[in-house]
Amino acid sequence: MHTAETQGIRVSAEATYVAVESDPAAGRFFFAYRIRLENVGDRPARLVSRHWVITDEVGHVEHVRGPGVVGETPRLGPGEAFEYTSFCPLATSSGSMRGTYQMVRDDGARFDAEIPRFPLLATFLQN
Repeated sequence: MHTAETQGIRVSAEATYVAVESDPAAGRFFFAYRIRLENVGDRPARLVSRHWVITDEVGHVEHVRGPGVVGETPRLGPGEAFEYTSFCPLATSSGSMRGTYQMVRDDGARFDAEIPRFPLLATFLQN
C-alpha cells in the first residue's frame, strides 16, 4: 500500500491488474484500485469531492474530477475509516494514479487530502 497523510487524514492506495477485463491487443488495460481513508487526527472531516491525475506510460495525463467517491461523501470522525474499490481503464500497460480528496471540517474549513502516487502495472510485466 502507498500512503500519505494530510491534516490527520491518512489515505492508502493500491492497484491490481484485471486481466479478464483487459484486451492488450486492443490497447485496453483494466485496473482495480483499493482506497482506505482513516481519520488519525482529532477532528471530523467529510470527503466532498475528488481530483484524480492519471498518467499512462507515454506521459498522457487525464484529470478526473467529481463529487464524493463511489456515490458517497463519507464523514470520518476521529478513529474512523472508510474503504472502497473502483476501476481505471488505461490505454497502456503501465502508468500511475495520484490526486486529492477535498475535505470539509464540521466548522466549514476545507483542505485537500493527498492521494499518494501509486503504480498501475499489468501483471504480465511484473517479475
